[in-house]
Amino acid sequence: MTMINLDAIKITPRDGEVLRLLAQGCSNKEIAGSLHISPRTVKQHLRTLFLRAGITDGRKRVKLATAMFAKEQMESCSHAIS
Repeated sequence: MTMINLDAIKITPRDGEVLRLLAQGCSNKEIAGSLHISPRTVKQHLRTLFLRAGITDGRKRVKLATAMFAKEQMESCSHAIS
């Protein structure tokens, strides 16, 4: 199993929003509706992120999105505690 360094993957604020919704189980169409962007734009955000991470397998994509979302949540909790 290849480990992914989440800190090495550059994520824009919009990428983070897309990943958060994906990790919550939303479809591309649902993500697009929530963020007021087209489903094609959602697909492009995800494609770019997964290319940066070197991931082509669908199951690994979901795991990456979930891991990134969890990392974001941990960071926001640690900022709230500080």
